Amino acid sequence: MQNTFDKICGLTDITYLFKDGMSIMFGGFGGIGTPPGLVNLILDSGIKELTLIGNDTGFPDIGIGKIVTEKRAKKIIVSHIGSNPNAGKYMTSGELEVEFSPQGTLVERMRAGGMGLGGILTDIGLEEEIVNSDKQTVTLAGKSFLVETALTADVSIVYAKKADPYGNLIFDKSARNTNPLAAMAGKITIVEAAEIVPLGTLDPEEVVTPGVFIDHIVESKGVDWQWVWE
Repeated sequence: MQNTFDKICGLTDITYLFKDGMSIMFGGFGGIGTPPGLVNLILDSGIKELTLIGNDTGFPDIGIGKIVTEKRAKKIIVSHIGSNPNAGKYMTSGELEVEFSPQGTLVERMRAGGMGLGGILTDIGLEEEIVNSDKQTVTLAGKSFLVETALTADVSIVYAKKADPYGNLIFDKSARNTNPLAAMAGKITIVEAAEIVPLGTLDPEEVVTPGVFIDHIVESKGVDWQWVWE
């Protein structure tokens, strides 16, 4: 595959991007759509004290849950952790800080980060003391709203069904989930693609994420992921 835009690379070429204490935003929902090769790269790199941002904590041995299980994260910003009992255990023991955000609010915060906005206004949780006790409120047109800050990350990792050398991406069914939002909100975005196709192959009407958001492209080896496409 011709690397016209110098974005196609191997996993070893991007190891230097991952460091202790960094923030990582990830695509995926219950593990589906989370890039398995990049998760394994993070584990192999040995980095720790991470802040992870995404929909959920996957399962103990699936998706981002593998990083949580290995106690590499110090904080997670998610909508739920119920499918990964390790996350709940570490939260209870004080080993893991968890910031819960309602799913719709969470994805809007991710989108806002990708769009360069400072945050969003929502009335979700406005009357819940446990939710809004430390959050700013504003009044607009006579109605009160919570101010939810936008979310960005040092690196975003996403998974796509196909990518071309520029980084234009298409996703497969529900594996699309939060990947387009995560792709926009990383200072650096890495895509793991099941298939890298020649430039001009993708139908423009199929492209969900344009390549302008993508910095690096690695080809997936299908680790822990084959079942998604079956």
